[in-house]
Amino acid sequence: MADHNELGEIGEQIAVDFLIKNEYKILERNYRYLKAEVDIIALKNGVLAVIEVKTRSSDYYGKPQDFVNPKKIKLLLSAIDYYVIQKDLDVEVRFDIIAIIYQKNNTKIEHLEDAFLYF
Repeated sequence: MADHNELGEIGEQIAVDFLIKNEYKILERNYRYLKAEVDIIALKNGVLAVIEVKTRSSDYYGKPQDFVNPKKIKLLLSAIDYYVIQKDLDVEVRFDIIAIIYQKNNTKIEHLEDAFLYF
């Protein structure tokens, strides 16, 4: 497995652990719809949180959240539209980013709620 894929998997597990610790219920991991993949779909207090996880080994080239582009956002929107209809859910939907700088002795996690409001 390529190093970046392994880093991504580590980051997703860190994000899941972080969310569970913060009382989110994990509904889906790596949910796929057409060309979209949603890293995590979670529920807390009646809000469906759609979470994109970005993990980097450093912030030398920019913050992890800076790598979520408009194309990715469009794919996530279509996937969640389908998911909510498919599951017949009546919930508020929020798009979050969990940005992780993963270094073996110093891991930083930043949870950006409603992250797409800034794009």
